[in-house]
Amino acid sequence: MGSDVAIVGIGMHPFGRHDGVSGMDQGVVAVRRALADAGVGWGDIQFAFGGSAAAGNADAMVAKLGLTGLQFINVANGCATGGSALFAAYNSIRAQMFDLGVAVGFDKHERGAFRIDTGSWGLGDWYGQSGMALTTQFFGMKLNRYMHDHGITGPTLARVAEKAYRNGSRNPMAWRRRPMSAAQISESPMLAYPLTKFMFCSPGEGGVALILSSAEKARNYTDTPVYLKAAVVRSRRFGSFEVMAPHLAPERSDGPTVEAAKAAFEMAGIGPGDVDVAQLQDTEVGAEIMHMAENGLCEHGEQEHMIAMGETGIDGRLPVNTDGGCIANGEPIGASGLRQVYENVLQLRGDAGEHQVPGDPRVGYTHVYGAPGISGVTILAR
Repeated sequence: MGSDVAIVGIGMHPFGRHDGVSGMDQGVVAVRRALADAGVGWGDIQFAFGGSAAAGNADAMVAKLGLTGLQFINVANGCATGGSALFAAYNSIRAQMFDLGVAVGFDKHERGAFRIDTGSWGLGDWYGQSGMALTTQFFGMKLNRYMHDHGITGPTLARVAEKAYRNGSRNPMAWRRRPMSAAQISESPMLAYPLTKFMFCSPGEGGVALILSSAEKARNYTDTPVYLKAAVVRSRRFGSFEVMAPHLAPERSDGPTVEAAKAAFEMAGIGPGDVDVAQLQDTEVGAEIMHMAENGLCEHGEQEHMIAMGETGIDGRLPVNTDGGCIANGEPIGASGLRQVYENVLQLRGDAGEHQVPGDPRVGYTHVYGAPGISGVTILAR
């Protein structure tokens, strides 16, 4: 039986655009804030896992943090980079290899939509040149089919984005801090039907670091440890609909999120009904809607009523993306999955301020999803 794992320190560099500050420097800020939160020094850290898609090798941070000789392993796993770094750190402590370590992610992306080199994903360059690897088009196609199959309507899409900007306006770490009405969102330029400009997240900048310890030693660092009850990463199966799939199989299968969620609930020994607050991948509004069901938090089609009734708001029955999600925070790939965990730790500690979920939440759920079909899920509990 392995050791249980606790998160004892959290640190974040605000998301957004920070001219003159490198992505790595934003990661360093996050690590230093997490160390201070846990009351430890860099010299106390035994290992680290970290990643960045566009801002350099994470292990080079030691030049700025201190040359202490620790094990530092770089992680690269698309949008699941941060979640995969956390998965590796979690299992290092579970295996009783170490007692105290860091999971860190950061990034600094150029302005505009992500550009994808399809050759590096095992596909010919022609696939990217055809436009089929544009995530905006893929999201629009995927959502159109889902809306048709499950009765989701256009006003529901706008309500999801409206909630994201409202929550972001309450979050001092968010990029998009200005609330927007559903009408403003619906009337913004159409980018990939049915998704308008303000229904998408943007590539951005930021950094997040988490300090993990064995549960036995957690109280040495904090009076409010949050326990990592599950950390799961899954890849796609044949028949799932993914941005890097140049064909659709006749037989349909669930995306990787479904399996990751089931495995995480089984590992944590709880069910979807026990979740008090959830952070779900919302690279655009349809992703949040689809992922509510794929993670087992509702049935397909129930989102239409739940969102209309405000059930996913901060004061609702199932608060989703309480910090504004990717839509309000943007997506620095290396940091995005760790941002979700950072937010849930704040919520479970009761430290989320203006975006705090009422009612003393005890169980937090995170989910990240990205190309070419990777999902990472964590479950946290007090």
